[in-house]
Amino acid sequence: MSIQLNKLNQKIVECRKCKRLVLFREKVAKEKRKMFLNEKYWGKPVIGFGDLNANILILGLAPAAHGGNRTGRVFTGDKSAAFLFKCLYKANFSNISKSEHINDGLILKNVYMTPALKCVPPFDKPTSEELSECFGYLKNEINELKRLKTILTLGQIAFNACLKLYNLKKKDFKFVHGAKYKISKNIEIVACYHPSPRNVNTNRIDEQKMLSVLKNL
Repeated sequence: MSIQLNKLNQKIVECRKCKRLVLFREKVAKEKRKMFLNEKYWGKPVIGFGDLNANILILGLAPAAHGGNRTGRVFTGDKSAAFLFKCLYKANFSNISKSEHINDGLILKNVYMTPALKCVPPFDKPTSEELSECFGYLKNEINELKRLKTILTLGQIAFNACLKLYNLKKKDFKFVHGAKYKISKNIEIVACYHPSPRNVNTNRIDEQKMLSVLKNL
C-alpha cells in the first residue's frame, strides 16, 4: 500500500463527520444480529480493498450493516458478497470464491473495490450531504489508482453517485445493466444491478448476467 493511501485510510477510519452515520454504525455494532452475538463488530468507516495496480474499480454504495460494518472489509460477510465473489472467482478476478472475514486469504486480481459512502446508513439510504462529505475520500482513492480504466458501479444509487462525483448529468447517462459510458478521457463507467438478495431472488440479476458484465470489463 502506498504511503498516501495508508494515510488516507487512517483518516477515513477515524472520520466522525456525519453524526447520523456515526450513531447508526455504532448502534448496529452494539446491538448486533443474533447469529453474530459472539463477534466483535468493526463499527467504523470501511476503507477500500484490493489491487492497487488494478484497471477496474468496483464501486458499491455503502457497507452492509452486518457485512462490512461487522467484518471491517468491503463486500465481506453477507449474502451480496457471497454472490459477488462466486462470480468474481469464476471471472478470474479473485483467488477464492468467498469473502467471509478479513483473515480469509482473499486476494483480488486487477480489481480494487470501495464503497462510495464509507459508513452504513439507516435503511441503506444516505443523504446527499453525507455522500458529498465522503466524495473527498473517494476522489483521493481514485487518484491513487494510477492504472484505472473502468468503474463498475453496483446498483443505480452507486451509479448516480459516480455521475455526481464527476459532475455529470443523470439525463445523459441511463442506468441499464451492462451499459458503458465514457466519463473522462481515460475512464469509463459500467452500470450493473446490485447483487443484493432481493435482486438475486427475483432474477433481476443471476450468475450469467453478472459474469457477462465482468467478462466484458
